[in-house]
Amino acid sequence: VSSLEAEIQKLNGEQLVALKENINTLFKHCIATLGHEHHIRVVYALQTLCALIHSIYKKTSGEFGFEVINILMGFEVADQMMQMLLDHCSNFLTGEYPTSLKALCLKLLLVLVTGTDNVSQNTLLEYLMINIIFEALIQLLNDPANRAEHGHDAVLLLTLLVNYRKHESTNPYIVKLSILDDELALNGYGQVITSCLTDFCRQFMAQHMEPQSASWLSSLTNMVGNMFVSEEGGVRTQQIRANNAVLVALYEAVHLNRNFITTLAHTQTDTSAPPSPSNTLNSSQPTPDLSVPPQVDIFAQPSNLLVTFFQYCSIVMQDTKSEASVNNVKLCFLILTCISEDQYANSLMHDVNLVFKVQLHRLPMRHRKLAPDKASPSQPLASTLLDLLVEFIMSHMMKKLPMELYLHCVGVIHRVLCYQKRCRVRLNYQWKELWSALITLLKFLLANENHLAKKMNIFHLALQVVNIFNLFITYGDTFLPSPGSYDELYYELIRMDQMFDNLYSMALRYSTNDGDFKEHALRLTNSLINVRAIINHFSPKIVAWLASQGLSTPSEDQILDVVRKNYDSLTLKLQDSLDQYERYSEKPRHAAFFTAMVRSVVNDTRQNIDFASLDLHLILQEFSSIS
Repeated sequence: VSSLEAEIQKLNGEQLVALKENINTLFKHCIATLGHEHHIRVVYALQTLCALIHSIYKKTSGEFGFEVINILMGFEVADQMMQMLLDHCSNFLTGEYPTSLKALCLKLLLVLVTGTDNVSQNTLLEYLMINIIFEALIQLLNDPANRAEHGHDAVLLLTLLVNYRKHESTNPYIVKLSILDDELALNGYGQVITSCLTDFCRQFMAQHMEPQSASWLSSLTNMVGNMFVSEEGGVRTQQIRANNAVLVALYEAVHLNRNFITTLAHTQTDTSAPPSPSNTLNSSQPTPDLSVPPQVDIFAQPSNLLVTFFQYCSIVMQDTKSEASVNNVKLCFLILTCISEDQYANSLMHDVNLVFKVQLHRLPMRHRKLAPDKASPSQPLASTLLDLLVEFIMSHMMKKLPMELYLHCVGVIHRVLCYQKRCRVRLNYQWKELWSALITLLKFLLANENHLAKKMNIFHLALQVVNIFNLFITYGDTFLPSPGSYDELYYELIRMDQMFDNLYSMALRYSTNDGDFKEHALRLTNSLINVRAIINHFSPKIVAWLASQGLSTPSEDQILDVVRKNYDSLTLKLQDSLDQYERYSEKPRHAAFFTAMVRSVVNDTRQNIDFASLDLHLILQEFSSIS
């Protein structure tokens, strides 16, 4: 087949058109041979089709979809040829056929789907919209043995087909994926994703556990440098890009299918060869996997897709230096946004009976002591999610501020709080850590105002942060775990009075100028009304109490006592829409982003499809055992 590809690549445009009849005849003969009783001939026919389609796409540079169809099979018989081809493919994928035949069949379909950089410009895919292979792919995911062997390619194919002209016309794969309610198939889909992300986490952990020198610099170099070797084109970029396909697959399932949410918290104990989902148990009854010795304790714990995804996020969120890594982190945040908007996903994450230990990785930084990564205590996944988001806030305050990622991060926090307020869920969380992180972020924006305000709208981010505080002030009594937590919130606000005063002054300054950010600056000044009311109400009371006691420096407990005694005389303004947010929508805001991500997945997939190397001896053994 490599000879065939090489010969086609030598041809110029005119020669290719002149050989059209010969190519049509070869294509037709290959299709006919797919029905042959000898499997080995079927394998060779599939291999030849892969080479033929791949090389014709390459020759036409993917720019002329109709030209590809004409040169391969001719317009007159294209409908008939493609129907026969796809019927055979469905038959091979669903029938009792050897593993190598199914694998080659999936490779052929991937060659078809990745023919053009932009999947929506691939005219051949119209035939896949008519002759739908959705059920065949789902059947592979249903069966544990087939899923272990072919699951990744099946999920990859589904993901690419879902993205074919997704906003232009009715795509049957979108419709079918959105209404799929087969629990076995959905679990299978989830387990393929879990397996890929777990492999990445294991790899990171293995390098992380290597002996490290005590110095901060060598720790940083060893811990992050091993995983993320260089900028674009390095090992790090390849490893991150390799996960784009499964992340897009996870995004599509979470975004499109409400039923998939139920699989997020299904306990999975063997990710390399996922067990039948019907055998998975709840989190209190993990099934030990005796066949694989646990490399790291955390992997011996009960796990599920959310646990694995949170751990994966904690690794990739450490690095936002290259475009590839920023895109990967953005995709993680969009998935988290969809999850945090879903009522059922939130109920799972806040369920106190569904607790997990999750290893979140922390970035070594100069301004904090380097502690070894520790698994969180067994806690609801909502607490782990908040830990993850707090860590992101604390570790990305830099001159080149990743503004969009911060807005997504704060948006996820806001959605989780809205759920808690709406359902009156009191999560037993160390809220002080979140408040401290948000205050630190506001202090950073203030300190770097001159530099940042020239490049980006820092007032929009500050407004989102202040509104989270307003949500706690106005509704905190309905979802904070105790009255003491509410007192601590007031203590933190009063303690940071100078910072909030400076923030108000900055916003006021920009709101009176005719700059680009006037509107957001004005909204920020208005949003600070209750925070300033609290500070202005309690500060004189604390000063008066100190004077009466003859003290100069109060303790935290003394201030909290003054706060408790003076709630009654505090007047706050009821602010509207604090618990409202704009529901996530892919179009129009993120459509271009996903087009670029899918293009990246198509390019990487095309480069990695290997249909030329076949172990003939192994195939013959398979066929003899089948017959």
